[in-house]
Amino acid sequence: MDEREACRPSVSVIVPGYGVAHLLGETLASLQAQVRCDWEAIVVDDGDPDDVARAFAPFSHDPRFRLLSTDNGGLAAARNRAIAVSRAPFVALLDGDDLYEPEYVGRMLKAIEADPGLGFVSCDATMFGARRYAGRLYSDDHPMAGPVTLERVLSREVAIVVAAIIRRSAFESVGGFDSRLRSVEDLDLWIRLLAAGWRGEVVRQPLVRYRRRRGSLSDQPLGMLASSCDVYRKAGAALRTRSEGCTAERMLAICSNELEWLKGQEAILRGDYKSGLALLRGAEQRSWRWRFALAIFRRAAWAAPLLLRLRAALPRPLDLLSARRRSAGASWK
Repeated sequence: MDEREACRPSVSVIVPGYGVAHLLGETLASLQAQVRCDWEAIVVDDGDPDDVARAFAPFSHDPRFRLLSTDNGGLAAARNRAIAVSRAPFVALLDGDDLYEPEYVGRMLKAIEADPGLGFVSCDATMFGARRYAGRLYSDDHPMAGPVTLERVLSREVAIVVAAIIRRSAFESVGGFDSRLRSVEDLDLWIRLLAAGWRGEVVRQPLVRYRRRRGSLSDQPLGMLASSCDVYRKAGAALRTRSEGCTAERMLAICSNELEWLKGQEAILRGDYKSGLALLRGAEQRSWRWRFALAIFRRAAWAAPLLLRLRAALPRPLDLLSARRRSAGASWK
């Protein structure tokens, strides 16, 4: 066995750096603070106009860190490229603005190493950053209890935090991330892994600190809904001969409806009241506040953008989205 083989890490941590150069140092420091240290980390600079290389420089002396520079192809492509040059039998995902708790690598590896049938393992997370989320657990807002099955992941009865560890052989067996997706690429991966017969598990401990901030992909509901529609459309086609295919079709209908709903609000904010109101179908059934708001919109269209901006007075789009999905036996990331 040569020296390189003897030093092979147990897990490769993939850290996309695009748009988070100013936060990257804190993220990488959380890796250095791991109790279990047999990891390697690949930081991806995929054409970021910010200086990812400079943010990475203080960690370049640590041989466990590598910087991979590529052209910009999106988050899924960045992760695929980094995983392709990594060496470990397991792959861990760490967004460049999130943090691992010191026990993350040890506890997560222990869980997935114990069961060769597990394709991926995720965990709970503590949210921070935006004040309204500070200190809350991911599981406070998203269901994580119970078995991780294809049916339950499709219907969002169980949510999977993206900071997961994936078995390399499972990842490669389904072709990795779909680089055509601009977001929600993790949901697509979990669906394909479970559909292929791999199992998933959630460690119910908050081993990650999940940053909520303006400008992140999770703060862009229109883009996430559009990608979710693509994921469910794709899943429906792949699972059409299985019972779960009906669930994928049902979720596609829900996502399509909600996408129109958000587009309607965007149209109103642009001043296109007629098109916007046409897209807000069924608003009266959502809440008394929406019934009140629509009555005003129809009599005084000029007030519509103002009311939509008063988020404290009207239900937030994503809160409405969660409520509707819960009523259909589903949840949202």
